[in-house]
This record gives sequence, C-alpha cells and structure tokens, in this order.
Amino acid sequence: MKNKHIIFMVFFAMIALASCKKDSFLNRYPLSDISPENFFKNETDLQIYCNQYYATLPVQNFVNADDNSDDKANASINTFLAGTSTVPTTGGGWDFSFIRTCNFFLANYSKAAIGDDVKNIYVGETLFFRANDFWGKVKTFGDVPYINKYIVDTSKSVLYGTRMPHKQVMDSVLKDLNFAVAHLPEEAPDGRLNKYMALALKARVCLWEGTYRKYFGVGDETVYLQQATDAAEQLMNSEKFNIYSTGNPQTDYYNLFIQDELQGNPEAIMPMRYITTVLTNNFDRQLGEAGDGYTKDFARSFLCTDGKPTSLSSLYKGDDTPDNEAANRDPRYKQQIATRGFDFLNGDLITLPRIGTSVTSTGYQPIKGRSSSLAAWNAGQSTFDVFIFRYAETLLIEAEAKAELGLCTQTVLDNTINKLRGRVGMPHMIITSLVKDPKSDFPALPVLIDEIRRERRVELGSEGFRFDDLHRWHAGTMINNPETALGMKLTPALRAQYPADQVSNIVVDGNYYIKVYPSVTRTWNDKLYLNPLPIQELTLNPNLKQNPGW
Repeated sequence: MKNKHIIFMVFFAMIALASCKKDSFLNRYPLSDISPENFFKNETDLQIYCNQYYATLPVQNFVNADDNSDDKANASINTFLAGTSTVPTTGGGWDFSFIRTCNFFLANYSKAAIGDDVKNIYVGETLFFRANDFWGKVKTFGDVPYINKYIVDTSKSVLYGTRMPHKQVMDSVLKDLNFAVAHLPEEAPDGRLNKYMALALKARVCLWEGTYRKYFGVGDETVYLQQATDAAEQLMNSEKFNIYSTGNPQTDYYNLFIQDELQGNPEAIMPMRYITTVLTNNFDRQLGEAGDGYTKDFARSFLCTDGKPTSLSSLYKGDDTPDNEAANRDPRYKQQIATRGFDFLNGDLITLPRIGTSVTSTGYQPIKGRSSSLAAWNAGQSTFDVFIFRYAETLLIEAEAKAELGLCTQTVLDNTINKLRGRVGMPHMIITSLVKDPKSDFPALPVLIDEIRRERRVELGSEGFRFDDLHRWHAGTMINNPETALGMKLTPALRAQYPADQVSNIVVDGNYYIKVYPSVTRTWNDKLYLNPLPIQELTLNPNLKQNPGW
C-alpha cells in the first residue's frame, strides 16, 4: 500500500492565501492576505506555506513529451517548429508571481520562533523551487529580470527595470541550489524535498548551463560542468540509488514506467505518486489516444545488438518491413516503440503499426508509460507513478559532463552508460572500440561525446528533455533533417495489408517513408532558441527589448 502521508500535486489551502492577482507582475500589489506578524510563528506555519511550491515540480508524464523536437512528429504539428507561432499579447510564460511568492517567504520566515537549522530547511525548499523557476525562464527567454527580494515599493524605478544577463541569473540560480543542497536533510518526511533531490536538480541545471555556455561560445562553462559532475557523484557515492533491474533485459526497461509504486524503487530519486481515491491520473489513456509518433530519425538512432549503428552493422535487416527494422536492435527499441505482439489493451495485440488512426502518426507508436491495463485505461483512473528525478538521468549527466571536461575514462563509462546498457543486455561502450557513425547527426563532434548523446537520446526518449538538449547543444538545425518529419516505410506491399480506407490519406515520399506533414517543411530559425516577450510587457516597460527575430 502506498503511504498516504505524502506530498501530492494538490492545491493546499495556503495557495489561495498566497496567490496573486492575474495581472502583470509589474502591477502586482503585496501579498496582503497573509499577515507576516501573525502567520510565520512556528515550523508548521513554514511548512504549510512551502506546501504550495510542490505543485510546480517537474513531473514527467510522457504525454506528447518531446513533440517540440526531432524525436517526435505528432499528428498535430508543433506550431513552434512549424514557424507559425506569433508574439503573444500577454502571458507566454512571462509571469513572476511564483518568484514573488518565494520572495515573500524569504522576507518573513525569520519571524518563526524556531532554530536556524529548522528554518533553513524551508529556506532550502524555497530556494530549490525559485532556482528551478528562474532556470525555466532563462531557457525560455534568455535574459530576465532577476528579483530576489519581496518588492513593496511599486515605483517604476523598482519594477520597470531591465533584464539581467543570462549568465548572472544562472550564477544566482547556482547559489540558491547550493544552499538547498547544504541545508535540506538527507531524509525528509512525507515526500518533502531532501538533499538528494536538490542534487538531482543541481546536476540537471549545471549540465544544461555548462554545455550552453560551451556551445554558444559565451565562456565560463568549466565551473558548471564541474558542478554537474560533483552533484552527480554525490548521488552516486551515496549508494542510495541504482538502476532498476530484475534481470530480464527484454522487459525491465518497459516495466519501469508502468509501476503502481515507485517509492522504494532504487531508480527513483523522487517519484510522483498516485493512489486510488486520493489522486489519480489519465496518462495511460492519453498515451493511447495522442496521435503521437517517434520519427524515422529517432528510430534510426537505436544501435544494433552488436553495439554498432545501423549504418555499420551487418545485423541490420533494413526497414522494408516493421519486423525487419526492429530485429537485432537495442532492446529499448521494442520497449519504447510498439512492435508486433505488443498488447495495446487487454489482449488487443499489435500486428501492424496503427497508422491512419489516433494511435500513432508515424507508425513508431510510443509506448513508454503505456500499459495494457483496463483499469489504467479508464478515464482518469490510472495510479501508475511517474518520475520527477530518475537515477538514470544522473548517470547520463555524469558521463556527458566528464566527456565535455575531457575527463571521461573507461571507468566513468562503466559506472554510468554501461549500467544502463547492462539493464537491457547491450554490449558495453568501450572507448577504444568506438567508431564514428557515418550518418551521425553531429559529424564534427568527437565520437565519445557523439555516442554519449545517442545514449541519452535513447534512454530518455519521451521524457521531455530533447528540446532542452538541442537548445544547450546549439543544435536546433537538427530539425532541418527531413527524417525528423518522416515515419516508417510504407511500401506498396505493406500498404496492401491495411484496410484501404485506413491508409488512403497517408502520403509517402519517393522512398515510401510516411510524410507526416505533406504540405509543411519544418525549417529551423535561430530565433526559436528563445520565446518572444509578450506585447503587454514591452508596452508597459520600455526598458525591455524583444528577443532577436521576433
């Protein structure tokens, strides 16, 4: 049974008390619904206030995840990649109300009549969430106003300032994360944040920032790459986490993502937990009706069982049929993509990819987190837990950061990448045996970094990391690869096996690959690295300037 005394993604009563008006941040008034003198008295008050932050945790639910990248080509084209996004009048993510909520706490928590060691736990929680929010804004907008105190003065000189440079904001984010790591407990009750969760976020943020600084040429990347590996190694050296495995390489990866209980799973640094009659989700059903699909480019990225890419392996049978394409591939292929024999729902077995239906747009149907359970299929009734922080990501961060620093040895790979490969029975990555894939997406990269990136792509498919990865690698032009908008090969012989009315509208290119968007060409524009600021904010504050290209 799941412990009911845990933090869920629910709206505590304090959210209503601490919430702000829906108008522009620049016109917000103080949080007048709470009297600091009467509220911040003891640990319970601090804990209740901090409860509201947990609704912003970065929960990974797989539904339409990575549709904004080269991994997916959903039936509904991503407007951002299609080049049809416009500058919003308001909103668009330019909202500082959560930052303001955090700063209100930081201005008032010291009134509590408790020891500093206890107070600092909740300061650590607040800084964890503030850091994550600012990082999200930096990824979205680049330079942003950095507000680190609760603003009472509403004069224009205070509120209508300029944006702080990206690097300065991220230096403050790192400072907040370091405080959280130093002051959060190793063990926390009822699902609250602990030190290891803060380390997981720190590793994630620092890898992003370090590689961004390197590949965008803005400098000072080494400190962030080193901080990423330091955080990852603290998690690894704690010996509290491991890769989930029951010794079955053909099913363990798939089964990891359809578990009713992740609490106690060695791979779960932080799980999001669901309980019947308490909190359930609709992820399983949504995954079966999402019209989603991996791209040909993503399917090609899986190695063959000899550890070689399809372009170099004698085991690769080609892609004239779905069965041939899936044969002799990394077992994660069949554990992420529905192939013949996959149980779609309670004995409804896949024989042919379900193109021409709401199930998949490309024929490469994503099945991570998708079960055959009727109970989970019932609308809003699934209790499958999902990850917030997964240990596999930590290992990938360690490998990539070490490689970027020029410090990745065979021992590093054995402690990271090869643990992931071991779960699925794939040959280990051996540095001295690596050969550059002639069809690599990154022909100029050293082969070691190239193959670590491949491993990350395969292991973290559908977990929502891919666009952030393309962004930090300065690799948005991957979208220009035609295979990122193509699906499986639908030869005339294969088409003849389908009901004619199901496939009559499916368009293929000259090589018989499904063209998901027959009338649209996805072309990368560098302005897409950043979102536009809303018109209202630019009008209210002439010190703000629009992002390039918008």
